[in-house]
Amino acid sequence: MSGQIENRLSYLALELPTPPSPVASYVPYVKTGNLIFVSGQICFVNEDRSLEGKIGDNLTLEQGQQGAQNSILNTLAHLKNACHDDLDRVKQCVSLRIFVASAPTFTDQALVANGASLLVEQIFGDSGKHSRAAVGVTVLPLNCCVEIESVWEITE
Repeated sequence: MSGQIENRLSYLALELPTPPSPVASYVPYVKTGNLIFVSGQICFVNEDRSLEGKIGDNLTLEQGQQGAQNSILNTLAHLKNACHDDLDRVKQCVSLRIFVASAPTFTDQALVANGASLLVEQIFGDSGKHSRAAVGVTVLPLNCCVEIESVWEITE
């Protein structure tokens, strides 16, 4: 049934942002076979840059989780384009690689990453269950707190 994912987004009161433009020399996604590789998406949505900095320094765990959710929304905006505006074509979220700009003593990157993982599962159900890495890093592009790279399987 067409529109199930759009209906779920609406039910969750989520709106996909305008897909952000690349900030360097890369494309937002690459499709090969039935796989979509979405380039790293940062946590700024549209013009909102309130999540600049490091988790455990100037940002809280909860702000990090919001950053992870924002990164997923940016990801889904590109994924929707890759699926010709039909997110019901998503067969499986294969993998998320979640990078968290962290203070040196912050060790809860996995909890920050849960912000993205749980949202993907809420939106896609069993098709949203995925493999994952949550990695603490010193700094991310544009001083954002979270960046997510992902792989998705779609139907033809």
